Amino acid sequence: MFERFTQDARDVVTGCVEHSERAGADSITEEHVLLAMLDQEGTRAAFAFAALGITHRRASVEKALADARRRGGLSKADSDALAGLGIDLAEVVSKIEETHGQGAMQVGRKSKRWWSGHRSFTPEAKSVLEKSLRIALGRGDREIGGEHVLLALTARPGVVADVLAEHGATYETVERAMFGGGAAKAG
Repeated sequence: MFERFTQDARDVVTGCVEHSERAGADSITEEHVLLAMLDQEGTRAAFAFAALGITHRRASVEKALADARRRGGLSKADSDALAGLGIDLAEVVSKIEETHGQGAMQVGRKSKRWWSGHRSFTPEAKSVLEKSLRIALGRGDREIGGEHVLLALTARPGVVADVLAEHGATYETVERAMFGGGAAKAG
């Protein structure tokens, strides 16, 4: 699949590895993919971020991602579902951190890196790349560009899609910013 990536999509992959390394993470997550995309300039995805005002709100995006990590990776939908059951997630996190220290709920997946020397992609991050292929094919594109990766990030439920949506970047708004109206959503 990597041979079908355009240069900007390859740059995203390289960038997400660098973000993972800087964070000291064992693996590459969807969050690292998003942060690498935010680093880009002169691409369709960068244009969409600028058009939607996200470029100037990067600190807000990063804070929202950090807050989600603090909650153990639970999405807004997860938090809302727990609230519907009478469980205040913020209170639960506070109590856990009182007992076990700041960031006690942060998810830390162990990867195969110990034997390979490389950080692996989490299943969710791999799924984003696979989804970007389906989106490219659905649009009739022969290559996978950063724009397809960004659309895939917005199309998969989870923390990254929630954070993007909170900042005005849904599948539909991103697609409209990059391609104009009338394009069909790929499965």
